[in-house]
Amino acid sequence: MKKVSFFQSIHVKFVIIYVLLILVAMQIIGVYFVRQLEETLRTNFQTSIKERVNLLAYNVVEEMEKKRTPEDPILEDEIRKILRDFESADIYEVKVIDGKSRKVLGTSNPNNQGVVGQRTTELKITQSINLAEDQSIIKIDQKSGHRIWVLSTPIQSGSQVIGAIYLEAKLENVFSQMKTINGIFATGTGIALAITAILGILLAQTITRPITDMKKQAMAMAKGNFSRKVRVYGQDEIGTLAMTFNNLTKKLLEAQAMTEGERRKLSSVLSYMTDGVIATDRKGRVMLINEPAAEMLNVSRETVLSQPIVSLLGLTDTNTFEDLLEEKDSLILDYSTKKERYILRANFSVIQKETGFVNGLIAVLHDITDQEKIEAERREFVANVSHELRTPLTTMRSYLEALADGAWKDEEIAPNFLEVTRTETERMIRLVNDLLQLSKLDSTDYRLNKEWVNFVDFYDRIIDRFEMAKDQNVGFKRKLPDHAIFVEIDEDKMTQVLYNIISNALKYSPEGGLVTFSIKEESEKIIVSVSDQGVGIPKENIGKIFERFYRVDKARTRKLGGTGLGLAIAKEMVYVHGGVIWAESEEGKGTKVSFSLPYEQSEEDEWS
Repeated sequence: MKKVSFFQSIHVKFVIIYVLLILVAMQIIGVYFVRQLEETLRTNFQTSIKERVNLLAYNVVEEMEKKRTPEDPILEDEIRKILRDFESADIYEVKVIDGKSRKVLGTSNPNNQGVVGQRTTELKITQSINLAEDQSIIKIDQKSGHRIWVLSTPIQSGSQVIGAIYLEAKLENVFSQMKTINGIFATGTGIALAITAILGILLAQTITRPITDMKKQAMAMAKGNFSRKVRVYGQDEIGTLAMTFNNLTKKLLEAQAMTEGERRKLSSVLSYMTDGVIATDRKGRVMLINEPAAEMLNVSRETVLSQPIVSLLGLTDTNTFEDLLEEKDSLILDYSTKKERYILRANFSVIQKETGFVNGLIAVLHDITDQEKIEAERREFVANVSHELRTPLTTMRSYLEALADGAWKDEEIAPNFLEVTRTETERMIRLVNDLLQLSKLDSTDYRLNKEWVNFVDFYDRIIDRFEMAKDQNVGFKRKLPDHAIFVEIDEDKMTQVLYNIISNALKYSPEGGLVTFSIKEESEKIIVSVSDQGVGIPKENIGKIFERFYRVDKARTRKLGGTGLGLAIAKEMVYVHGGVIWAESEEGKGTKVSFSLPYEQSEEDEWS
């Protein structure tokens, strides 16, 4: 195992996290404390200055409203005396401005006495006089780079503004105090972090020491050594974890004895993983079921665990678990419904220990639905062919025996017997030809001789042929487009498709009935339909009429000379042309058989 580096050690991570938590906490507290302290100091400074300005404003108002005699000092001199008492180390300069003339009446800065009597253009002074409100701002002195608080306060006499006091105060002392406080706070933070790091190292050792012991125990267990135990340092969570670790070691030592048996069971399961697999314990309860088996049985893997296998497979009424242990052959599980056929085959394999003790059962499931369906269709096909051939052959044998016994001498009976024999022979020839046709259609190398044909004219000619040859009172109705529709088809094969469909329509049409022929154009195909007014087909049989040898009314079909293969051949031929065939019917009202053919409308068709 790769050795853990110093910086990846949980010991170092614990100390770093502990120190970072303290550092973040101290920084958050420090930022909040410094910000609040700075705000408080600045507010207190500005409040004290404002109180002195208010006192100055009171004295200035008295001097400005005082009635003077020629012997009294002028207003500017009185203002200068008042401002002299207002001088302070925190104040750069104080000016008094007349409200009407905007002239400076006095300044506390002895080096700036030249501005007295001049008109001021200071924006803050104008705003405070016009708005009768204090105007203040903090700015940077361009020479010293120090921060200065500028205040302009209106001088009011009653409700009238008669002047303004403009003051510039030093804020640098406040920020100097904050700088000192920040230094003290940073020093305290450093000392706290150093103490925290020492405590973190000591605390981390108490946690990482038992974890280190457990790591050594895990490495020993990985090498197969289960005799070593972890030292328990206390009754806290880590101590409980250490005791649990020791208990786990004991359990693993006990489980090692069962490994060989479980390995054999797992090997048996893995050998059948291509199909559905179910494993049980010695009492027949399901212990393991793979995904294919759950899908075959349509169950959830979580819900069938611990369920008896005979119940899961639906064998409760016919088999017990002991019967399955002794079962040598496969069991066929038929889950078919009226709508769907579904059959499984189950093979069973007993899991035994070396002593012969039965430890469980393995069931392997195979889905044989398709195989059974193919086998059933094969048997039905053979039976149908045998029956269809036996019936005319039996008839022919009977009539030929009668002729051999002397019936050929009877001039009235002999021709009838020969006609029946000829009819049955033609019936067998039609059956064999149909079977050969289906055999060709089923082959993979079947080829069509396609060419472009105007299907409207082609269809019309076939209808004409039937209309001229019909020997029953049935009307024909055509719903065909009045323009050409060119499709690529094998003309001979499509003739046979239409022959089979139209022949069925005529066979089942009543006297005086109507057969309707139509062609419908769609975007990428045409729909060809033949409908009659016969007895119709029951709804449950409509999907089976294209199956081989299927007949709705078998007695009547044989009487009419059908083989039961006409629509099956039509279906296969339409399919190889790239189309589909279907039927719609209503009992007592008639049947409509339709099929589609691929059709791409050409530019000439669209233009015409």
